[in-house]
Amino acid sequence: MVEIEVKIRIIDIKNLGEKILQLGAKLQKERFYEENTLYDFPSKILYKKRQALRLRKMNKKSFLTFKGPPQKSRKFKIREEYETEVKNEKQFRKILKSLGFIPVFNYEKHRTVYRKKSLKISLDETSIGNFIELEGKRGEIVKFASALGVSKRKFIKLDYIQLIKKESAKT
Repeated sequence: MVEIEVKIRIIDIKNLGEKILQLGAKLQKERFYEENTLYDFPSKILYKKRQALRLRKMNKKSFLTFKGPPQKSRKFKIREEYETEVKNEKQFRKILKSLGFIPVFNYEKHRTVYRKKSLKISLDETSIGNFIELEGKRGEIVKFASALGVSKRKFIKLDYIQLIKKESAKT
């Protein structure tokens, strides 16, 4: 599957949630906590290829995601993505370790998810601030962002790992 998304930095998360509903989106998942761990080999081969292997824990469920390298795009983050649910997270971590993978980065966030047709709208609260993430077709993303009063100039293509590392480099 190809994932197309952008992030937009936001200030007032409460009012934005209300505006999202006013624009016809439906609440899909109430605010929840998630923990994300990226895995790589000690040689950092996935990082060098601009790929990612992530284990995401949400409440009692876990998901393994592989992300391919970003495709060329000026305004959107576009990459292949494959995801599957992991039934036994502790055993799966042991499998990853046995294969030579090590945890290389960890981050946490709270997320609220909305949906408007095929557009997924996530409000994320992270250690570096709040963001709205729009995932879907390019036209839907631009149209919804415009309805929120946000221009394409505010689109962020970076993922949370890049944003967190960039923020850490400032301090």
